[in-house]
Amino acid sequence: MSANTATTASIRELIRPEVFPSTMCPGCGHGILMGAILRAVDELGWDMRRMLFVSGIGCAGWIPSPHIAADTLHTTHGRPIAFATGAALFNPDLHVVVIGGDGDIAAIGGNHLIHAARRNVHMTVICANNQIYGMTGGQVTPTTDIGTITATTPRGNEEPPFDLCRLVEGAGASFVARWSVYHIRPLIRTLKEAFQHVGFAFVEVLSPCPTQWGRRNQLADPVALLERYKGLCVPKDRAAKMTAEELAGLFGGGWFWSPRLGNWGAARREGRPTSLPPFPTHPHQPKRGEDGR
Repeated sequence: MSANTATTASIRELIRPEVFPSTMCPGCGHGILMGAILRAVDELGWDMRRMLFVSGIGCAGWIPSPHIAADTLHTTHGRPIAFATGAALFNPDLHVVVIGGDGDIAAIGGNHLIHAARRNVHMTVICANNQIYGMTGGQVTPTTDIGTITATTPRGNEEPPFDLCRLVEGAGASFVARWSVYHIRPLIRTLKEAFQHVGFAFVEVLSPCPTQWGRRNQLADPVALLERYKGLCVPKDRAAKMTAEELAGLFGGGWFWSPRLGNWGAARREGRPTSLPPFPTHPHQPKRGEDGR
């Protein structure tokens, strides 16, 4: 199906209606992400029989299995990229898509992530980053911001988070992008580009978790969580016109989205710079000196 012609009816053909209502929590961003993935596939007109969706354990692992009407591989925790690598090597004509959370892909599966990027294995890895272990009780993950309250950091996380885009770019990934579920149309366009990329494509998707992250950090309203992404992510064109001082102000608010990451692979092919500004300070992070350090 051509771009922008996807309809709710055509999307329904790509899901398993018998599994609904979904087990996802109300306000979870993973449902929006699932819709974006399916719309990207639908707009590309791809045959689901030529696709394989691989997931591990966690809330994001439920996106493909059981919801998506395709061949799915629900693997052990932290191992979806390893299983996907085997499938991609066995059948190079298969479109292999890994969907996992930040705990699944960046923590226990972090080693597989960087080596798949280094090897430029032909697959698309989508990391649904909600910055917390949602399914197992709200523990801290490698992407949890400094100062964030979790079940295992009741006084606020003190460890700096991974910037996953920088991590896989440093490991050699040829396509790296980051959006939030608030930016739905750019996200769908990026997923389409990632699916068509030859080589290792990584897309980080910021996805709200009202139940575990929001509840503990006084932001349990799903709409407010989406608004948070709106305020903290800087669109590509706007960022290009902003001064360093203006960007520094936004970065001071916490998360950002760098447009250079949105088409990193193209930037590298064209020889354009891909370096990034310093990682921003999170609003929960204490200012230097306030905590006595």
